[in-house]
Amino acid sequence: MLSSSALPRAVISRSALTASAAAAVAAGGRIADLRRDAWGHGVLTVGQAARVAGIAHVLVDSQSEAEALALEGIDAVVDEEPDIDSTLLYGLPDADGVLASRPILRLAGRVLSTKRLKPGDAVSYGYTHRASEHTVVALVTGGYAQGIVRALGNNAHVEVDGVERPIIGRVAMDVCVVDLQGHEAAVGSEVTYFGGIGPAAPALARWSAVTGLTVAELVAVTGSHAQREWEA
Repeated sequence: MLSSSALPRAVISRSALTASAAAAVAAGGRIADLRRDAWGHGVLTVGQAARVAGIAHVLVDSQSEAEALALEGIDAVVDEEPDIDSTLLYGLPDADGVLASRPILRLAGRVLSTKRLKPGDAVSYGYTHRASEHTVVALVTGGYAQGIVRALGNNAHVEVDGVERPIIGRVAMDVCVVDLQGHEAAVGSEVTYFGGIGPAAPALARWSAVTGLTVAELVAVTGSHAQREWEA
């Protein structure tokens, strides 16, 4: 089992959650979908925000979960159809990468190490990527065991110091490799896979196009397999 320091972090923005819940209420509906641990966002935290925003009911996976939420004053159901717009509630992009509200969850890794490559040097299993020029690459926490699907290797970007950089080579079980494209990054530097307010904010749309999975599936899996934290 990985230590928490080796896992990517699912950082939940309380301010974004408050704003998104209010926007979802304004758009109409009475029942919010909080199944699968609120799509990986944390059922209690989202349920509390939903209650404050005026959402009448939340849909959960089991009666025991509904009973636990009732102790927090949250009215949960298990056999109704959700009609609150989940893309608004969770701040998720549409197929074109357009965000109607700010993402609640930001998935972040960190730089474990860096390495210089020269032209022709290969990275990761199977050597599916070879450097075309001198560059620096970073080994970053987060791999397919945490929902960063293998198909994203050579097909998606992450955000490092406010700039998008490509994931190169095959994604490994717990790490992936990012081309810093001639720049440097300190060990411990944060790397954003998706979410936040920078260029990676709508990245789940690209992930969906590459993997064939829905944005909901991707965020639920990654959010559930990361170390969850909260920020203002």
